[in-house]
Amino acid sequence: MTKTVRIDRAKRLREEPHTGHNRWHPDIAPIIEVAPGEDVALETRDANDLQIGPRTTAKDLEKLERNVAHPLTGPVYVKGAQPGDLLEIEYLDVIPERYGWTRFAPGGAFLPELFDYHFVAHWDITPQYATSPQLPGVRIPNGAFMGTAGLAPSHAQLNKWAAREAELKNRGGRVWLPDAENAFPPKVGADGLRTIPPRENCCNADIKQLTKGSKLFIPVAVDGALYSVGDGHFAQGDSECCGTAIEMAATAVVRFRLHKGEAAAKRIVWPRFSHPGFFAPPESAAPKNFIGTMGMPITREGRNESCDLSLAAKNAVINMIELLEERGWTKEQAYVICSVAVDLRVSNVVDVPNVTVSALLPEDIFNH
Repeated sequence: MTKTVRIDRAKRLREEPHTGHNRWHPDIAPIIEVAPGEDVALETRDANDLQIGPRTTAKDLEKLERNVAHPLTGPVYVKGAQPGDLLEIEYLDVIPERYGWTRFAPGGAFLPELFDYHFVAHWDITPQYATSPQLPGVRIPNGAFMGTAGLAPSHAQLNKWAAREAELKNRGGRVWLPDAENAFPPKVGADGLRTIPPRENCCNADIKQLTKGSKLFIPVAVDGALYSVGDGHFAQGDSECCGTAIEMAATAVVRFRLHKGEAAAKRIVWPRFSHPGFFAPPESAAPKNFIGTMGMPITREGRNESCDLSLAAKNAVINMIELLEERGWTKEQAYVICSVAVDLRVSNVVDVPNVTVSALLPEDIFNH
Protein backbone atom coordinates (compact mmCIF):
# COMPACT_ATOMS: atom_id res chain seq x y z
CA MET A 1 0.00 0.00 0.00
CA THR A 2 1.35 3.42 -0.99
CA LYS A 3 1.42 6.19 1.58
CA THR A 4 0.56 9.60 0.11
CA VAL A 5 1.42 13.17 1.04
CA ARG A 6 -1.21 15.40 -0.55
CA ILE A 7 -1.09 19.14 -1.16
CA ASP A 8 -3.72 21.61 -2.29
CA ARG A 9 -2.50 22.46 -5.79
CA ALA A 10 -4.28 25.80 -5.63
CA LYS A 11 -2.30 26.89 -2.57
CA ARG A 12 1.28 28.05 -2.25
CA LEU A 13 3.66 26.67 0.37
CA ARG A 14 3.09 29.64 2.69
CA GLU A 15 -0.60 28.66 2.81
CA GLU A 16 0.23 25.03 3.62
CA PRO A 17 3.53 25.29 5.49
CA HIS A 18 2.98 21.90 7.12
CA THR A 19 3.53 20.20 3.74
CA GLY A 20 7.13 21.20 3.13
CA HIS A 21 9.96 23.72 3.17
CA ASN A 22 12.15 25.83 0.87
CA ARG A 23 15.42 25.85 2.81
CA TRP A 24 17.79 23.04 3.88
CA HIS A 25 18.18 22.66 7.63
CA PRO A 26 18.48 19.68 10.00
CA ASP A 27 15.87 21.09 12.41
CA ILE A 28 12.95 20.89 9.96
CA ALA A 29 10.51 18.34 11.34
CA PRO A 30 9.45 15.38 9.18
CA ILE A 31 5.89 15.31 7.84
CA ILE A 32 5.68 11.53 7.35
CA GLU A 33 7.52 8.42 8.49
CA VAL A 34 8.09 5.37 6.31
CA ALA A 35 9.99 2.11 6.58
CA PRO A 36 12.50 0.92 3.99
CA GLY A 37 10.61 -0.93 1.28
CA GLU A 38 7.42 1.12 1.68
CA ASP A 39 6.15 3.19 -1.24
CA VAL A 40 5.33 6.86 -0.74
CA ALA A 41 3.74 9.29 -3.21
CA LEU A 42 4.71 12.94 -2.70
CA GLU A 43 2.68 15.62 -4.44
CA THR A 44 4.82 18.65 -5.27
CA ARG A 45 4.50 22.25 -6.42
CA ASP A 46 6.43 23.76 -9.32
CA ALA A 47 9.81 25.42 -8.80
CA ASN A 48 8.42 28.96 -8.44
CA ASP A 49 5.64 27.97 -6.04
CA LEU A 50 2.62 28.53 -8.30
CA GLN A 51 3.56 32.10 -9.28
CA ILE A 52 3.42 31.33 -13.01
CA GLY A 53 0.26 30.20 -14.79
CA PRO A 54 -1.12 29.92 -18.33
CA ARG A 55 -1.94 33.65 -18.47
CA THR A 56 1.36 34.93 -17.05
CA THR A 57 3.11 37.43 -19.34
CA ALA A 58 6.75 38.43 -19.58
CA LYS A 59 5.80 41.67 -17.85
CA ASP A 60 4.32 39.72 -14.94
CA LEU A 61 7.65 37.98 -14.40
CA GLU A 62 9.16 41.24 -13.21
CA LYS A 63 7.14 40.86 -10.00
CA LEU A 64 8.14 37.29 -9.16
CA GLU A 65 9.39 36.49 -5.68
CA ARG A 66 12.70 34.82 -6.49
CA ASN A 67 13.55 33.69 -2.95
CA VAL A 68 10.73 31.13 -2.70
CA ALA A 69 12.45 28.51 -4.87
CA HIS A 70 12.20 25.62 -4.45
CA PRO A 71 9.10 24.56 -2.49
CA LEU A 72 9.89 20.98 -1.48
CA THR A 73 7.52 18.35 -0.14
CA GLY A 74 8.91 16.65 2.97
CA PRO A 75 10.94 15.81 4.90
CA VAL A 76 10.29 12.06 4.93
CA TYR A 77 11.69 10.24 7.95
CA VAL A 78 13.08 6.86 6.90
CA LYS A 79 13.01 4.44 9.82
CA GLY A 80 16.40 3.09 10.76
CA ALA A 81 18.43 5.56 8.74
CA GLN A 82 21.51 6.82 10.59
CA PRO A 83 24.54 8.95 9.76
CA GLY A 84 27.03 6.90 7.78
CA ASP A 85 24.35 4.95 5.93
CA LEU A 86 23.77 5.27 2.20
CA LEU A 87 20.12 5.90 1.32
CA GLU A 88 18.84 4.52 -1.98
CA ILE A 89 15.83 6.33 -3.44
CA GLU A 90 14.12 4.48 -6.28
CA TYR A 91 11.83 6.54 -8.49
CA LEU A 92 8.86 4.27 -9.17
CA ASP A 93 7.05 7.00 -11.08
CA VAL A 94 7.07 10.71 -11.83
CA ILE A 95 3.53 11.82 -12.72
CA PRO A 96 3.21 15.24 -14.44
CA GLU A 97 0.41 17.74 -14.01
CA ARG A 98 -1.12 19.21 -17.18
CA TYR A 99 0.53 22.65 -17.23
CA GLY A 100 4.19 23.63 -17.48
CA TRP A 101 6.32 26.69 -18.19
CA THR A 102 9.82 27.72 -19.23
CA ARG A 103 11.23 31.17 -18.62
CA PHE A 104 14.42 33.20 -18.53
CA ALA A 105 15.21 36.45 -16.76
CA PRO A 106 17.82 39.23 -16.73
CA GLY A 107 21.00 38.42 -14.85
CA GLY A 108 20.45 34.68 -14.73
CA ALA A 109 21.09 31.43 -16.53
CA PHE A 110 24.11 30.69 -18.76
CA LEU A 111 24.02 33.61 -21.21
CA PRO A 112 22.91 36.65 -19.20
CA GLU A 113 24.84 39.03 -21.44
CA LEU A 114 22.74 37.98 -24.46
CA PHE A 115 19.30 37.61 -22.84
CA ASP A 116 18.83 40.53 -20.45
CA TYR A 117 15.01 40.50 -20.53
CA HIS A 118 12.07 38.34 -19.46
CA PHE A 119 10.47 35.64 -21.58
CA VAL A 120 8.02 32.83 -20.83
CA ALA A 121 6.73 29.85 -22.79
CA HIS A 122 3.63 27.97 -21.64
CA TRP A 123 3.31 24.22 -22.17
CA ASP A 124 0.33 21.91 -22.50
CA ILE A 125 1.39 18.56 -21.07
CA THR A 126 0.02 15.14 -21.96
CA PRO A 127 1.45 11.82 -20.72
CA GLN A 128 3.44 11.57 -23.97
CA TYR A 129 4.37 15.09 -25.10
CA ALA A 130 4.45 18.79 -24.27
CA THR A 131 3.56 21.50 -26.80
CA SER A 132 3.67 25.28 -26.55
CA PRO A 133 1.94 28.06 -28.53
CA GLN A 134 5.17 30.02 -28.16
CA LEU A 135 7.06 27.29 -30.08
CA PRO A 136 4.72 26.19 -32.88
CA GLY A 137 5.67 22.91 -34.51
CA VAL A 138 7.74 21.73 -31.51
CA ARG A 139 6.74 18.58 -29.61
CA ILE A 140 8.88 17.54 -26.61
CA PRO A 141 8.67 13.90 -25.47
CA ASN A 142 8.09 12.97 -21.85
CA GLY A 143 11.34 12.78 -19.91
CA ALA A 144 9.83 13.58 -16.51
CA PHE A 145 12.13 13.76 -13.50
CA MET A 146 12.47 15.63 -10.22
CA GLY A 147 15.03 18.43 -10.51
CA THR A 148 15.51 18.85 -6.77
CA ALA A 149 15.73 16.04 -4.23
CA GLY A 150 17.96 15.52 -1.25
CA LEU A 151 18.54 14.78 2.41
CA ALA A 152 18.85 17.15 5.33
CA PRO A 153 22.39 18.25 6.14
CA SER A 154 23.83 17.81 9.61
CA HIS A 155 24.56 20.91 11.67
CA ALA A 156 28.26 20.46 10.91
CA GLN A 157 27.56 20.29 7.17
CA LEU A 158 25.24 23.30 7.38
CA ASN A 159 27.98 25.40 8.97
CA LYS A 160 30.71 24.11 6.65
CA TRP A 161 28.74 24.70 3.46
CA ALA A 162 27.53 28.13 4.58
CA ALA A 163 31.11 29.18 5.36
CA ARG A 164 32.56 28.03 2.05
CA GLU A 165 29.78 29.74 0.08
CA ALA A 166 30.20 32.97 2.04
CA GLU A 167 33.92 32.85 1.33
CA LEU A 168 33.20 32.39 -2.38
CA LYS A 169 30.74 35.30 -2.30
CA ASN A 170 33.48 37.48 -0.83
CA ARG A 171 35.67 36.55 -3.83
CA GLY A 172 32.97 37.70 -6.23
CA GLY A 173 31.35 34.33 -6.91
CA ARG A 174 27.70 33.86 -7.90
CA VAL A 175 26.14 32.63 -4.66
CA TRP A 176 22.68 32.59 -3.10
CA LEU A 177 23.35 33.17 0.60
CA PRO A 178 20.81 32.41 3.36
CA ASP A 179 17.82 34.74 3.16
CA ALA A 180 15.07 34.80 5.77
CA GLU A 181 12.53 36.49 3.50
CA ASN A 182 9.85 34.00 2.42
CA ALA A 183 11.74 31.15 4.11
CA PHE A 184 9.66 28.18 5.23
CA PRO A 185 9.62 27.21 7.96
CA PRO A 186 10.42 30.76 9.12
CA LYS A 187 12.37 29.54 12.15
CA VAL A 188 15.24 28.30 9.93
CA GLY A 189 15.32 31.34 7.65
CA ALA A 190 18.34 33.00 9.22
CA ASP A 191 20.73 30.12 8.54
CA GLY A 192 18.79 27.68 6.34
CA LEU A 193 20.66 26.98 3.12
CA ARG A 194 19.09 28.02 -0.16
CA THR A 195 17.94 25.23 -2.45
CA ILE A 196 19.42 26.79 -5.62
CA PRO A 197 22.79 24.97 -5.74
CA PRO A 198 23.33 21.22 -5.44
CA ARG A 199 25.68 20.03 -2.73
CA GLU A 200 26.80 16.78 -1.10
CA ASN A 201 23.17 16.17 -0.06
CA CYS A 202 22.24 16.23 -3.79
CA CYS A 203 19.50 18.89 -3.88
CA ASN A 204 19.09 20.86 -7.13
CA ALA A 205 21.34 18.78 -9.40
CA ASP A 206 18.86 18.89 -12.34
CA ILE A 207 20.09 15.58 -13.76
CA LYS A 208 17.68 14.58 -16.50
CA GLN A 209 18.60 10.88 -16.32
CA LEU A 210 16.88 10.59 -12.90
CA THR A 211 13.65 9.48 -14.56
CA LYS A 212 11.20 6.72 -13.67
CA GLY A 213 13.14 3.59 -12.76
CA SER A 214 16.28 5.43 -11.67
CA LYS A 215 17.96 5.10 -8.29
CA LEU A 216 19.60 7.94 -6.39
CA PHE A 217 22.15 7.19 -3.65
CA ILE A 218 22.89 9.85 -1.01
CA PRO A 219 25.00 9.62 2.17
CA VAL A 220 22.87 10.02 5.30
CA ALA A 221 23.87 12.81 7.68
CA VAL A 222 21.03 12.86 10.25
CA ASP A 223 18.78 10.31 11.91
CA GLY A 224 15.90 9.39 9.61
CA ALA A 225 17.75 10.80 6.57
CA LEU A 226 14.97 13.40 6.06
CA TYR A 227 14.34 13.19 2.31
CA SER A 228 12.53 15.98 0.45
CA VAL A 229 11.63 16.45 -3.21
CA GLY A 230 10.22 19.03 -5.63
CA ASP A 231 11.00 21.03 -8.78
CA GLY A 232 9.42 18.62 -11.27
CA HIS A 233 10.60 18.80 -14.88
CA PHE A 234 8.68 17.30 -17.79
CA ALA A 235 11.77 17.52 -20.01
CA GLN A 236 15.15 19.20 -20.05
CA GLY A 237 18.22 19.39 -22.22
CA ASP A 238 21.60 18.67 -20.68
CA SER A 239 22.71 21.95 -19.02
CA GLU A 240 19.25 23.61 -18.64
CA CYS A 241 20.99 26.60 -20.23
CA CYS A 242 18.21 29.23 -20.07
CA GLY A 243 17.75 28.55 -16.37
CA THR A 244 14.54 26.51 -16.44
CA ALA A 245 13.28 23.29 -17.98
CA ILE A 246 9.64 22.49 -18.71
CA GLU A 247 8.79 23.26 -15.10
CA MET A 248 5.73 21.55 -13.65
CA ALA A 249 3.95 20.36 -10.58
CA ALA A 250 4.25 16.60 -10.27
CA THR A 251 3.86 13.58 -8.05
CA ALA A 252 6.98 11.59 -7.20
CA VAL A 253 6.44 7.98 -6.16
CA VAL A 254 9.51 6.64 -4.38
CA ARG A 255 10.76 3.64 -2.43
CA PHE A 256 13.68 3.70 -0.01
CA ARG A 257 16.35 1.14 0.74
CA LEU A 258 19.08 1.45 3.35
CA HIS A 259 22.68 0.38 2.81
CA LYS A 260 23.78 0.30 6.44
CA GLY A 261 27.11 1.95 7.14
CA GLU A 262 28.11 1.93 3.48
CA ALA A 263 28.76 5.64 3.09
CA ALA A 264 31.05 5.62 6.12
CA ALA A 265 32.80 2.37 5.23
CA LYS A 266 33.47 3.35 1.63
CA ARG A 267 33.96 7.05 2.38
CA ILE A 268 31.23 8.03 -0.05
CA VAL A 269 30.73 11.80 0.12
CA TRP A 270 28.95 12.67 -3.13
CA PRO A 271 25.62 11.41 -4.48
CA ARG A 272 25.48 8.71 -7.14
CA PHE A 273 22.71 7.52 -9.42
CA SER A 274 21.87 4.63 -11.69
CA HIS A 275 19.27 3.53 -14.19
CA PRO A 276 18.66 0.00 -15.50
CA GLY A 277 17.01 1.20 -18.70
CA PHE A 278 17.07 4.96 -19.18
CA PHE A 279 14.46 6.19 -21.64
CA ALA A 280 15.28 9.32 -23.61
CA PRO A 281 15.03 10.54 -27.20
CA PRO A 282 17.64 8.82 -29.41
CA GLU A 283 19.58 12.04 -29.87
CA SER A 284 20.48 12.03 -26.17
CA ALA A 285 22.95 9.17 -26.83
CA ALA A 286 22.90 8.23 -23.15
CA PRO A 287 23.71 4.65 -22.13
CA LYS A 288 20.59 2.63 -21.38
CA ASN A 289 21.92 0.83 -18.28
CA PHE A 290 24.36 2.95 -16.33
CA ILE A 291 25.69 4.13 -13.02
CA GLY A 292 26.68 7.76 -12.64
CA THR A 293 28.71 10.02 -10.40
CA MET A 294 28.34 13.77 -9.92
CA GLY A 295 31.01 16.45 -9.93
CA MET A 296 30.70 20.01 -8.63
CA PRO A 297 33.21 22.89 -8.50
CA ILE A 298 34.51 22.19 -5.00
CA THR A 299 38.16 21.33 -4.46
CA ARG A 300 39.28 18.33 -2.42
CA GLU A 301 40.32 20.82 0.26
CA GLY A 302 36.76 22.15 0.47
CA ARG A 303 37.18 25.44 -1.39
CA ASN A 304 34.14 26.41 -3.45
CA GLU A 305 34.79 27.80 -6.93
CA SER A 306 32.19 29.63 -8.98
CA CYS A 307 30.65 27.84 -11.97
CA ASP A 308 33.91 26.06 -12.85
CA LEU A 309 32.86 23.34 -15.31
CA SER A 310 36.38 22.01 -15.69
CA LEU A 311 36.67 21.41 -11.94
CA ALA A 312 33.21 19.85 -11.88
CA ALA A 313 34.21 17.52 -14.73
CA LYS A 314 37.43 16.53 -12.95
CA ASN A 315 35.50 15.73 -9.79
CA ALA A 316 32.96 13.63 -11.71
CA VAL A 317 35.81 11.55 -13.17
CA ILE A 318 37.63 11.26 -9.83
CA ASN A 319 34.40 10.11 -8.17
CA MET A 320 33.90 7.54 -10.94
CA ILE A 321 37.47 6.26 -10.50
CA GLU A 322 36.79 5.84 -6.79
CA LEU A 323 33.57 3.96 -7.55
CA LEU A 324 35.45 1.59 -9.86
CA GLU A 325 38.12 1.09 -7.21
CA GLU A 326 35.35 0.01 -4.82
CA ARG A 327 34.50 -2.68 -7.37
CA GLY A 328 38.05 -4.03 -7.33
CA TRP A 329 39.70 -2.24 -10.25
CA THR A 330 43.05 -0.56 -9.74
CA LYS A 331 43.29 3.20 -10.04
CA GLU A 332 45.11 2.81 -13.37
CA GLN A 333 42.50 0.38 -14.74
CA ALA A 334 39.71 2.70 -13.63
CA TYR A 335 41.28 5.69 -15.37
CA VAL A 336 41.48 3.73 -18.63
CA ILE A 337 37.87 2.53 -18.30
CA CYS A 338 36.78 6.15 -17.84
CA SER A 339 38.71 7.19 -20.92
CA VAL A 340 37.27 4.53 -23.22
CA ALA A 341 33.70 4.15 -21.92
CA VAL A 342 32.50 6.95 -19.61
CA ASP A 343 30.42 9.84 -20.94
CA LEU A 344 30.67 13.25 -19.32
CA ARG A 345 27.34 15.05 -19.39
CA VAL A 346 26.83 18.68 -18.40
CA SER A 347 23.81 18.26 -16.13
CA ASN A 348 23.42 21.94 -15.28
CA VAL A 349 25.29 25.18 -15.93
CA VAL A 350 22.86 27.42 -14.04
CA ASP A 351 22.49 26.26 -10.43
CA VAL A 352 25.14 28.67 -9.21
CA PRO A 353 27.72 28.35 -7.92
CA ASN A 354 27.64 24.54 -8.17
CA VAL A 355 27.28 23.71 -11.82
CA THR A 356 27.19 19.94 -12.21
CA VAL A 357 28.87 17.47 -14.53
CA SER A 358 27.83 13.81 -14.42
CA ALA A 359 29.97 10.84 -15.45
CA LEU A 360 27.90 7.96 -16.88
CA LEU A 361 29.39 4.46 -16.96
CA PRO A 362 27.54 1.90 -19.14
CA GLU A 363 27.15 -1.32 -17.13
CA ASP A 364 26.83 -3.43 -20.27
CA ILE A 365 30.60 -3.29 -20.91
CA PHE A 366 31.21 -5.71 -18.06
CA ASN A 367 30.85 -9.50 -17.74
CA HIS A 368 31.63 -10.42 -21.34
